Amino acid sequence: MNELKDLIKEGESETVEFKPSLSQMDKITESISAFSNTKGGTVVIGVSDKGEVLGVDIGKNTIESLANQIKQNTDPMAYPSILVEEIDKKQVVFIKVVEAEQKPMLAFGRGYMRVGKSNQKLGFERIRNLALETSKIHWDERICEDASFDDLDEEKVRWFLKEARHSRGLDIDENSPVEEALLRLKLLKAGKPTNGAVLLFARDLQRRFIQSEVKCIRFKGVGVTGEMIDIRTVGGDVFEQLIEAEKFVFNNIALSAWIEDEKIQRQERWEYPPKAIREVLANAISHRDYEITSKVQVRIFDDRMEFWNPGRLPEGWNVETLKKPHESIPRNPSIAKQFFWVKYIEEVGTGTNKIIEWCVDWGLPEPEFELKETSFVVTFRKSRLTDEYLELLGLNERQKKAISYLKKHGKIDRKTYSTICDVEKTLAYEELTDLINKELLDMAGTGKGIHYILRTKRTNSERIANE
Repeated sequence: MNELKDLIKEGESETVEFKPSLSQMDKITESISAFSNTKGGTVVIGVSDKGEVLGVDIGKNTIESLANQIKQNTDPMAYPSILVEEIDKKQVVFIKVVEAEQKPMLAFGRGYMRVGKSNQKLGFERIRNLALETSKIHWDERICEDASFDDLDEEKVRWFLKEARHSRGLDIDENSPVEEALLRLKLLKAGKPTNGAVLLFARDLQRRFIQSEVKCIRFKGVGVTGEMIDIRTVGGDVFEQLIEAEKFVFNNIALSAWIEDEKIQRQERWEYPPKAIREVLANAISHRDYEITSKVQVRIFDDRMEFWNPGRLPEGWNVETLKKPHESIPRNPSIAKQFFWVKYIEEVGTGTNKIIEWCVDWGLPEPEFELKETSFVVTFRKSRLTDEYLELLGLNERQKKAISYLKKHGKIDRKTYSTICDVEKTLAYEELTDLINKELLDMAGTGKGIHYILRTKRTNSERIANE
């Protein structure tokens, strides 16, 4: 009894909801749905929102009728514990709800979730994700009902087996019977291919999953209203999509080349790090939500490159999670596993951390991670050190030349500055120090290994210039 009084005294919360009377049956049932889909809770009937005990009239069939209404209006049927207790000489009903094993629990055909002190209606995507999380059967692991074993391309399977055996030591011989190989890879169920198998090895993937494409666009300028210089929709299986989308990117970004002293071969450098491009493309294709009709998109602008991945982050994650050490929670574990076997991705949750590291090491700003409507977007930006910005900071021609060198080579030391700018080392040191003070460079290394690198994070000077 004291426990129930204390519960009322503490007020409404994430696990407690007050209702003044049984006449609010619809709202009571919604609360049962919300608690079932979250972590359980108690609906208290006969208490006002402010915690005042009002009591309810309990007749001969009141509790039986209440239980029946709950069962009839929930799907799957809810069977909560219903208690009647006397508080302050008034009867109060306590409906104790446990977290449902099978989610979502619907009320009147709609799903709810408890957030703070309120019940929030769930959208279609969240309802679907709850169902998937509960069933523990991911979309790519389900049988593709209208596909058969004959829809898969044997040559594609054999290429994969050979590549996986060579790259990671997959213990399946490339000459194994295809059906046996797919069974061992868990890509067949009841003799039928899974959705993952179709994505990986189908002869005509887009006939079944038209959304499984990558739309690649090179815009002129910095906005989507600019002229489309190049555009291509990449189809084929998901391996082909990755390879062809990557080719499109390298056909539409700049490659600088130069000759270095004491080196015979010409030196080359893409304006964005190739490893980061491959990683973000592989992540977009393998981790996207294939039940959303949108396509993966690659948008290339004069100043940046964007990768649009249909879907959301795992429950409880935000963009900051991706910048810290985190576990691997693939949306499509079956596809991710096969990408792992051929070294297209790793399985340890380090992909986004590596993308950040590769961009920074390349002398670029940290990539941006954003959630936009139904897509997750990764943006690579070029250096903000434009000629106009350098002019604004009052750099001399030697310092501008050094910045240009750094954009291409990634680092510079005092000796190199002296050589390319034809100045004494003392002046080189002074001008490099000035670049540090202007928040353009950072000093790295120790002793004879001291060198200078571009500062990749946005600086106070840049903020002031942009404002």
